[in-house]
Amino acid sequence: MAAAAVRRSAGILVYRRDPDSVRVLLAHMGGPYFARRDEGAWTVPKGEPDPGEDLETTARREFAEELGLPVPAGALVPLGEVTQKGGKVVTAWAVEGDLDPADVVPGTFEMEWPKGSGRIGTFPEVDRAAWWTPAECAERINPAQLELIDRLIAHLAHPGLGRPARGAPRRSPRGRPPRPRL
Repeated sequence: MAAAAVRRSAGILVYRRDPDSVRVLLAHMGGPYFARRDEGAWTVPKGEPDPGEDLETTARREFAEELGLPVPAGALVPLGEVTQKGGKVVTAWAVEGDLDPADVVPGTFEMEWPKGSGRIGTFPEVDRAAWWTPAECAERINPAQLELIDRLIAHLAHPGLGRPARGAPRRSPRGRPPRPRL
């Protein structure tokens, strides 16, 4: 028996630096399942790849489709992958930018609702977006995606890949502090 294919999605987490904190832009999932939920119903704007599509292209396309806005210009910071409770693997990147959530014009999807009714409804992919501090995200984001925010914060604290943070002791290639020079 063949193993089930891994479901994947890719997204982009926009962040900005405010005087008091870093803030990230999250989207509240649209549709009837999430209409009355807040906890766990916020997400990195993301979606599933089209056949043969690379994940960065998926992330850029889905950001534009879900929010109706272009991805802010800037270098993407890879945040890696996380696996959500249902088994979906989410790959994400971060980019610094400042978008107004009031400008969001979400894409839509159709589904039968109520289930079994035979009626097809049209619903927004996301019904709102908002800026949150990392602490506020912990109360709202899909729990598996919180790791992506933790990785972003770690990157911002130590942006030089492979370099120690300012003030940290330097290490030799073998992981030991260098010998003092006499």
